[in-house]
Amino acid sequence: MASKEVIEPLLPTSSNTIGTRILDIPRSKGRLRRTKSAPHADSPHSETTGTGTGADTCPVPRSGFIFGNLGPSLRRVALVLILYMGIGTLCFYLVRYQIRGEKTNGIVDAIYFTIVTMTTVGYGDLVPNSPSTKLLACAFVFSGMALVGLILSSAADYLVEKQEILLFKTLNAHQNGHCDMTKEIDTDKARNKCIVVFLLLILFIISGTVFLVTIEKLGFIDAFYCVCSTITTLGYGDKSFSTKSGRIFAIFWILISTITLAQFFLYIAELNTERRQKSLVKWVLSKKVTNLDLEAADLDNDRVVGAAEFVIHKLKEMGKITEDDIAPVLKEFEKLDVDQSGTLSTSDLTLAQSS
Repeated sequence: MASKEVIEPLLPTSSNTIGTRILDIPRSKGRLRRTKSAPHADSPHSETTGTGTGADTCPVPRSGFIFGNLGPSLRRVALVLILYMGIGTLCFYLVRYQIRGEKTNGIVDAIYFTIVTMTTVGYGDLVPNSPSTKLLACAFVFSGMALVGLILSSAADYLVEKQEILLFKTLNAHQNGHCDMTKEIDTDKARNKCIVVFLLLILFIISGTVFLVTIEKLGFIDAFYCVCSTITTLGYGDKSFSTKSGRIFAIFWILISTITLAQFFLYIAELNTERRQKSLVKWVLSKKVTNLDLEAADLDNDRVVGAAEFVIHKLKEMGKITEDDIAPVLKEFEKLDVDQSGTLSTSDLTLAQSS
């Protein structure tokens, strides 16, 4: 370059000294390009539907396309929950005489107390009344919080995904094809989750309020107040479920409604993060490419920027990858590139594996 000024890199490096690139590809290496061993878009592994070509084709969703990466299965979640509830019910039933408060039925009260403890609602209508029972409650509240946070939230996310698909199938039954619906769901996944969970939350608030009014004989304001203090796990305790039928209802309603509210706030945060990321991507793709951008994108210092280098540079600007992410991949590539040609072939892999 004609100017003698030192040009600062466009993107700061996280672990390099000034003027040293973490990705220093020798000039003798060629451009990264698709080799004969690389799968093409029209390979048998890329399934399409329809009789047309180009825009008329769309991927065939495989089993688990929507739900394949969603954590533990419902069977595992149910097993862990049943185990926790069984142990909690047994323990609190055995120490039921060391728990003071409004009693209805020994087993129902034990399950109810386990749920109230697990979800940290803590009404105070049933409280431990001995040192051993208090220590037992402490153990169950910590394990219950871990269960809700690590396992049940994953199950709730799984169910929300299924409700999201069902909702969009119903709304777009006569408007979009299967491919259009799948693309729309993938595009606005966080927003769709917020909508579905919000609707479920409204349903639980209404059902809880109606139940408290009709079965627990509370006034409408008191019932709504009890619902809000319950699902937020505030649990003042001045209003709670005091009848046997009310506590049976509360066993299921408290668990589901509190998790639903937690998921709603989680999806709100996810939606805000997604929107910020989309704004950043839009800004990166719309801004002008300068000489400094080209210099930063030129990973192998050959004064020519290829498609792969340009894509990597843009992904770095979008915050999707960093140079620390690229370095291990490049080292792996250099190990496999036995003949130092800058490309990988079947012979390279054979020589690398044999050595």
